[in-house]
Amino acid sequence: MADIFVIEEGRMQRKQEHEKIRSAIQVKYAVISQGAVGKFAYSTGAEGAKALGYDEAVFAEMPDELMQSFCGVGNPFQAGPINAGESLLDVGCGAGVDLIVASRYVGEQGRICGIDMTPEMCAVAKQNISALGLENVEIREGNVESIPYPDNSFDMVISNGVLNLSPRKARAFSEIFRVLVPGGRLQFADIVFEGETARKTPCTLASWSD
Repeated sequence: MADIFVIEEGRMQRKQEHEKIRSAIQVKYAVISQGAVGKFAYSTGAEGAKALGYDEAVFAEMPDELMQSFCGVGNPFQAGPINAGESLLDVGCGAGVDLIVASRYVGEQGRICGIDMTPEMCAVAKQNISALGLENVEIREGNVESIPYPDNSFDMVISNGVLNLSPRKARAFSEIFRVLVPGGRLQFADIVFEGETARKTPCTLASWSD
C-alpha cells in the first residue's frame, strides 16, 4: 500500500506541476493576443514573418493588427507541400496567421481547423477569420495534449513554436498522430536547446513560455 501511495502522490505532483506550467503559459499568451512586439527575444509581427521566409504576397493583404500577434519561431510551410482540398489542423493556432496562410493552399474545398488553449487567443483568431470571410476555417479551444477531434481527422498537422510549451511531449505527439489519417503528415517549427545552452537554461515557469 505504501508503494502505491508514493506512486499516486508522484502522479498528483506531476499533474500539479503541469497545471502550473499551463496556467503560466495562458497568462502570458492572453497578453500576447493583443500584440507580441517586444515580448520575445526574436522578431515578431510582420517583421518576424518576413525573417522566417513567409511569402510576403500571402500576408501583405492581412490587416496590420492581425500580424501584431504573430510570434512564430519558424515556417512550417517550408517543410513540404500543402495540397488543394486537404484537411489541416494547426495546434496552438494563436491569432490565426498560419490558419489564414494554410487556407490559401487548401482552397475552398479544403478544411482548416485550429486549436489554442488560451481563450483570449481563440477569441482573437475567430475575429480575424470572420473579418476575412473564411468559411472553411474552424477554431476550438483545446491543447495539443488532448486534441478535441476524432481519430483520423486530418491529412496534415502543423505547429509553430507550440510543442516546446508542452510538458508532456510524448502525449502531445501521440495525440497528433491519433488525429492524422494513415499516411498523414506533421510539419512543425520549434525551438530546441542542446548542449551547454540546454544545461544552463533554468527550469522555471517563465522559461516555458519565453
